[in-house]
Order: sequence, then structure tokens, then C-alpha cells
Amino acid sequence: MKILIADDHELFRDGLRLVLDQFEGPPTIVEACDFPQTIAAVQNEADLDIVLLDLTMPGMDWVEALAKLKSMLPNTVPVIVLSASDDRRHVLQAVNMGAAGFIPKTSSSRIMLSALKLVLSGGVYLPPALLEPSHPGDDGGPVTGDAAMAALTPRQKEVLALLGQGKSNKEIARVLELAEGTVKLHVTAILKALNVNNRTRAVVAASQLGLTAPDPRP
Repeated sequence: MKILIADDHELFRDGLRLVLDQFEGPPTIVEACDFPQTIAAVQNEADLDIVLLDLTMPGMDWVEALAKLKSMLPNTVPVIVLSASDDRRHVLQAVNMGAAGFIPKTSSSRIMLSALKLVLSGGVYLPPALLEPSHPGDDGGPVTGDAAMAALTPRQKEVLALLGQGKSNKEIARVLELAEGTVKLHVTAILKALNVNNRTRAVVAASQLGLTAPDPRP
């Protein structure tokens, strides 16, 4: 496994290396300390498995940088925001642009490893504080409510509730005793009904609709 750590603080990168070494079969680590280096690393490393990205690095506006990275990376390579920022709007904007989740830098090593394993298995990790209901329209979130719920079948609501816990398609299939292909079809229908373009936004929508409490995977 190969992981790109993009952060402008060397001390944090060193600490994260030690955490990631706890993976079974320690991963190969690639480092970048600003956005231009991050883009260069993605260009030069063809077999990345995951990108851990700090939003507050020098060299480029983070919105422009994230859009560039998403256009360069295959859909199978998740980008996770790993930041000390508590700006909910920025994090949700990153999620809306396709980030696979958000791990606060204040997380314990155990939570961080569990979150990474969850994302690598196809799930989503967002911390509980991020999913607390906010005032409508303050974060550019999806349009949800009675109309969206009416568009979902009872089974799709069950799938959405499990999405809201960050579960992967494989985990949802096991819980609901469905084929994984059937779960994928339900997820596609859910994204369309909620007017969102990725499962991470569906997790946020599930929380806003009050369908489930987030699962922090300690």
C-alpha cells in the first residue's frame, strides 16, 4: 500500500508516519509539504492507494488544488481531508468536491487507523461534530426533507441509515442480507434522490435527515 501525506508541518508528517506504520504490512509513504509538491507527487506516483490532504498548505488555493487532484486521480483513490481546521463550511465544501471524508488532526491514533481502514474498504468517515445539524443553507449542503424522503423506498432508507454510519457497500450487504450489487443500485438511487454526487454527501444528508447517529469507529 502506498499513501501520500500532504502537510506542511514536518513534525506532523513524522508523527503520522509512526501511526501508519501500525498497519499490517507498513505502507510506503510519499510526502509533500505544499500543493505544488502534492500535485507533482500524484503525477509521479502511479500506484497511490490514498491521499491524506491538509487544506491549509502554501502554493495554491486549496479549492483549486483539490479540484486539480481529483481530476488527476482515479476514482478508486480516495482523498481524505486531514486537518486541524474546525471550519465546517470548508470541510463540507471539500466533501462536496469529492473528498472521501475528514479526519481531525486531534484524533487518536486508534481512531485515525480505523477511519483509514474504513475508507479503504469503501466506507466514509466523518467525525460526529461535523454531522451535527446546522442552520439550513449555511454549508451548501444537499437539499433534503420530506420530498427527498418520499422519493426513497423503505429499503433505500435502511441503506441510507447505514451509509450514515459510514459503512461500506460490503458491510451494508452483510447487515441487510443483500447482494453487494443490489446495494450499489440502492446507493445510486439514493444519491439521485438526495441530489448529491457522492456517498460522503449522502452521509451528511442522512445526519441532516435524522436517520442515524454517526459511527466513530473507536
